[in-house]
Amino acid sequence: MNVAVAGKTADWWRGAVIYQVYPRSFQDTNGDGLGDLKGITRKLPYIASLGVDAIWLSPFFKSPMADMGYDVSDYCDVDPIFGTLDDFDEMMATAHGLGIRIVIDQVISHTADVHPWFVESRSSRTNPKADWYVWADPKPDGTAPNNWLSIFGGPGWEWDGVRRQYYQHNFLTSQPDLNFHSAEVQDAVLATVKFWLDRGVDGFRLDTVNYYFCDKLLRDNPPHAPDASDGGLDAPDTNPYGMQNHLYDKTQPENIAFLQRFRALLDRYEARATVGEVGDGARSLKTVAAYTAGGDKLNMCYTFDLLGPEFTATHIRSCVDAFQKSVADGWVCWAFSNHDVNRHVSRFAKTPEERPVVAKLAMSVLAALRGSICLYQGEELGLPEAELAFEDLRDPYGIRFWPAFKGRDGCRTPMPWEAAKAHAGFTTAEKSWLPVPYEQAALSVDTQESDPHSVLNHYRQTLEFRKNHPALLDGTMEFIGTNQDLLAFTRTSGSETLLFVFNLTRGAQDFTLPDGFANARPVELPGFIPRVEKGVVKLKALDAFCARM
Repeated sequence: MNVAVAGKTADWWRGAVIYQVYPRSFQDTNGDGLGDLKGITRKLPYIASLGVDAIWLSPFFKSPMADMGYDVSDYCDVDPIFGTLDDFDEMMATAHGLGIRIVIDQVISHTADVHPWFVESRSSRTNPKADWYVWADPKPDGTAPNNWLSIFGGPGWEWDGVRRQYYQHNFLTSQPDLNFHSAEVQDAVLATVKFWLDRGVDGFRLDTVNYYFCDKLLRDNPPHAPDASDGGLDAPDTNPYGMQNHLYDKTQPENIAFLQRFRALLDRYEARATVGEVGDGARSLKTVAAYTAGGDKLNMCYTFDLLGPEFTATHIRSCVDAFQKSVADGWVCWAFSNHDVNRHVSRFAKTPEERPVVAKLAMSVLAALRGSICLYQGEELGLPEAELAFEDLRDPYGIRFWPAFKGRDGCRTPMPWEAAKAHAGFTTAEKSWLPVPYEQAALSVDTQESDPHSVLNHYRQTLEFRKNHPALLDGTMEFIGTNQDLLAFTRTSGSETLLFVFNLTRGAQDFTLPDGFANARPVELPGFIPRVEKGVVKLKALDAFCARM
């Protein structure tokens, strides 16, 4: 590992800021309309200028791209549209030279149906890989083995005429699920992980980490009761997936032992880390607790709790409170946006004029929470969700559920670099893989660089503020009770205690400093001016306050 990052402690991930790069939308260097690894390398100085600790790199492996790379056909090679293994090595070496770690997306719950493992598995019921995927006989009437559903619509089973059996798929029919009950499958998957560890990657973001195992008996899922604690939060209301309580098609107890195997492999290397994506409805925090407890499984997880439409003090406090009560010795990674959800300024802002203010306030809230944080490319520009025509869509999820659900392409449009250039400087191609809307091009990097009050520079200043205060990296967090709609809490580490008060409402609010804080010294939180009169903090709409004890 490069000297620039090797000197940091093994728990570098604790309190880290991770910047998600979606490769096909970041920077195109060969003029084909698709982003590539060389484009990421070219823009690494920009990423470094933000003050982040690591990059989470969405899939770049060989793939038929039915699900934009989340359908892998070769775990140990780069898809030609992104470049080569040499390009990856150059990108990683450059990142390490800038003090940035590389975390790659590991999609191991399923493969593409053209993966050699599946090609062999489906060829007969007796081949050496016959049980590497979840196969099952039909019911006597020819229907699927049970009632499991696919997140992408329809049954979670697909008939195969060669084997005359069904195979399970939680996503597209072309994404068959691996059978993790097979020790050989686990060994093969871990061998692909070792390939990248030996190459020098710093960690893994584990896609759908609670989907690895299904119930051996293939029992039906019960219906979802809307008032029960199981929740149906992992799919939009238009999707019948949320009508089931997913007791048997994911989050099985056997997953714990596999995650311990995964961690044991990582622990043979220096300073490597994992972050797991947990989509488990209202049970998510309970699952996070199980997967991060004990120091022998995942380093941290993130859930979908803050990826919804709510940006209120009550909601954020309830999510953080629930995590702190559920997860005694684990660690969480918070995020407001990623490649699967509408961009958060569009979810949180009530008017277009409000977007930059909300973007800045959301960043300040995120930076103050206890945990690590993930930023999604373009959110530092305050990009809104793109409105795309149906004919421009590439996401199979959106195409399947259009128009009730427009899919994920609106948050995956290319990064706007230069406002005056075609496709905002993303590509020199005549056509980009997704269009760059005018309202996003107008927020390009070059238009914000020189403006000290831009969303971009607010992100930089806020991340620098976070790094300058140890209490924000791994300090304790305690909420302060208030009968107002305010988010108030302290962060403490050693002799440093910081008080934060956030007004997420659209009206002015007063906050009386609690006992013990009367002599607190206001701290200039980037982008916000502290106002205190006789022990009362005066907050405007969408405002923030910080003080040091």
